Amino acid sequence: MRSTSDLRTSGTAAPLAATSLAGTVDPAGAAGSVGAVGNGNRHTVADGTSARASFRDFARPARGRRVFASVLGSLLATAALRITAVAGAAAITLGAAPAAAQTYAIRGGTVHTLAAEPFTGTVVVRDGLITAVGPDVETPTDAEVVDAAGRHVYPGLFDAVSRLGLIEIGAVSVTNDAREQGGFNPHLQAATAIHPASEHIPVARANGIAATLSVPQGGTIAGQASLVGLDGWTVEEMLIDPGAAMVVNYPSLAPGFGDRADWSDRQERYEEAVARLDEWLDAARDYHRAVEAGAGVRRDLELEAAAKILDGGLPVLLAANGERDIRNAVEWARGRGLDFVIAGGREAWKIADRLAEHDVPVILGPTQSMPAGPDEAYDEAYANPGRLHAAGVRIAFGTFNSSDSRTLPYEAAQAVPYGLAREAALAAITKNAPEMLGFDDRLGTIREGLIANLIVTDGDPLAIRTRVTELFILGRRVSTDNRHRSLYERYRARPR
Repeated sequence: MRSTSDLRTSGTAAPLAATSLAGTVDPAGAAGSVGAVGNGNRHTVADGTSARASFRDFARPARGRRVFASVLGSLLATAALRITAVAGAAAITLGAAPAAAQTYAIRGGTVHTLAAEPFTGTVVVRDGLITAVGPDVETPTDAEVVDAAGRHVYPGLFDAVSRLGLIEIGAVSVTNDAREQGGFNPHLQAATAIHPASEHIPVARANGIAATLSVPQGGTIAGQASLVGLDGWTVEEMLIDPGAAMVVNYPSLAPGFGDRADWSDRQERYEEAVARLDEWLDAARDYHRAVEAGAGVRRDLELEAAAKILDGGLPVLLAANGERDIRNAVEWARGRGLDFVIAGGREAWKIADRLAEHDVPVILGPTQSMPAGPDEAYDEAYANPGRLHAAGVRIAFGTFNSSDSRTLPYEAAQAVPYGLAREAALAAITKNAPEMLGFDDRLGTIREGLIANLIVTDGDPLAIRTRVTELFILGRRVSTDNRHRSLYERYRARPR
């Protein structure tokens, strides 16, 4: 992702409530995807005195500096000049939709709103939004009619955590832009690195995936996840919310691959990592208080962004998988007063009652996976969703991937024979994640006023034989053509 941390304004900090990080990018100073991080850890207030002298409790965490390879850095910095700021990021609803918005009437299908019982009726789409839905809705005279008789209309599927647009070929590093250098990057937004022409996007949407939370990775605070619809020539056309959630990878006590450290060493590393995370949040709180008090502290984009998660202001995707790590992460986040969702949750079933007690939602990774260890049951991943749901834990599914985002409905379906109700599985790939993260007023169900992300199918979306026959994303009728299909048709037609 492209860094903006070296951009400093010469004036004083603006109030956080009126600030949009994406709107502060100065192309003349923007760094490329390997750009510099920060310019030291001292801040100067308006009268030129040190910020540390102004309020003693403000302890700015030290940051590493990045060394440029001169030629490569120049090329990437030049390329970054083409990037324009996303103005008014906090107020974006539909992104920059094409000028020629159309009106559609999807008529005659069985409408599964996921907010009420199914019915046979009509869904009207105008200017990117659902404007009418019901069994007796009249078709507008200017609407293009989409005949859905004998078919089913569902909300577009939602991949709650993906790398769509960020990773193209895992083994080719120059096609990967999901990870930034440095351990703390709260100011970075995944949207600035999304590649709209990724081949994975049309493949995913052909299977009904209409929107996703594209999530950065790496470090402790990886950056901000971006909420996007899977259609658009540019990122601006895809954007729903460039900063929908903050991604925090909670420190783990588990040994890493090849890690031979003993328990005491791992415990020490864990405590240092948590202390460092606390230091960042304390610094962000002090910075926010100083700005609110009009102290004239120099603007800091990193602390400004980190302050957004304080007191539940911005939801946090808190990545943790092991039982101990999830327990520690929940205790830490609750102590901090964060609005958070556990992301991963591989062993969440082991503390399902505790998660339910504290109403901690979980976005689960792929169920079509092997057990976490040699002593775990073969069906650990398959049964995890059903056990959590039975305990009263709210769940959603994410693929945590780009090339496998298309398998989202099958990840949910895999859990059905192992205890998860079919209705709960469908909700977990449509409306649950928007409800968890606070944008269910825009996505997740078929209701008037919501963004028109819709799919028309010839069967149950969880069934592998079901085809998506019509697809609407951000109110636009979108083709289901994709590279997989074109290659299939090409080689199916080869001479025999």
